[in-house]
Amino acid sequence: MIAPDAALPTWTIRRAGRDEAPLLAALVERAYAAWVPVIGRRPAPMDDDYAARCAAGEAFVLTDPGGMAGLCVLEDRPDHLYLDNVALEPARQGEGLGRALLDFAEAEARRRGYGEIRLLTNALMARNIALYAARGYREWDRRREHGFSRVFMRKALAA
Repeated sequence: MIAPDAALPTWTIRRAGRDEAPLLAALVERAYAAWVPVIGRRPAPMDDDYAARCAAGEAFVLTDPGGMAGLCVLEDRPDHLYLDNVALEPARQGEGLGRALLDFAEAEARRRGYGEIRLLTNALMARNIALYAARGYREWDRRREHGFSRVFMRKALAA
């Protein structure tokens, strides 16, 4: 769990409970709905199995007094931590919660002993690509995979 930033409302990031899978799926539906017309289909996170993610301990939620405001999904890989998904309640965007989730993911990667964190996003999600680039993520590949045009990004982490 990460302590809240003084500039933000009181929030915590914690591992999602198994019973929260439907809440995670609903949050992702809301968070990614605006991208459906942009990419012409449902983004992959909208069809993920959040019950399996919760059971595997891969899902983390950001909560505050108003409830669940965001989530991230983290997967251990042999040589890096993979940030599979970051989603925020649409009404909560611009409050610094996405930055908090990215900070958490990077801190978690370090805690687990990784020197690198990786993610991918859709090539049509230019705003996300710019956001990740501003955070120090660098593009290392672009390819079509599972019917999506994907941009693969990674960030080396200082010890």
